[in-house]
Amino acid sequence: MERNQNIKLDNGKPLMELIPPSAIEALGEVLTYGANKYSPNSWQKVEPERYLGALMRHLTAYMRDPKSVDKESGILHIKHILCNAAFLVDFAEKEGL
Repeated sequence: MERNQNIKLDNGKPLMELIPPSAIEALGEVLTYGANKYSPNSWQKVEPERYLGALMRHLTAYMRDPKSVDKESGILHIKHILCNAAFLVDFAEKEGL
């Protein structure tokens, strides 16, 4: 995508406006559930391997039924997959990958 760099110098930066609003809302929904259940940002104190396990459990549930919801949270499994993947990305970034 060509951008006019005379107005704003953002060439080479991620096009954040391409992120679907539904993905942002899905992350917010799962994170809000977790914050209410535990505490805000408590996910950062958990070992990354546990999020990989959670992602895989939600993934297998989603593969069996793409419209299925997590029994405990009432939130779609696909939204939990997105959130667990976001956690793993954050851990990977912090480890310098």
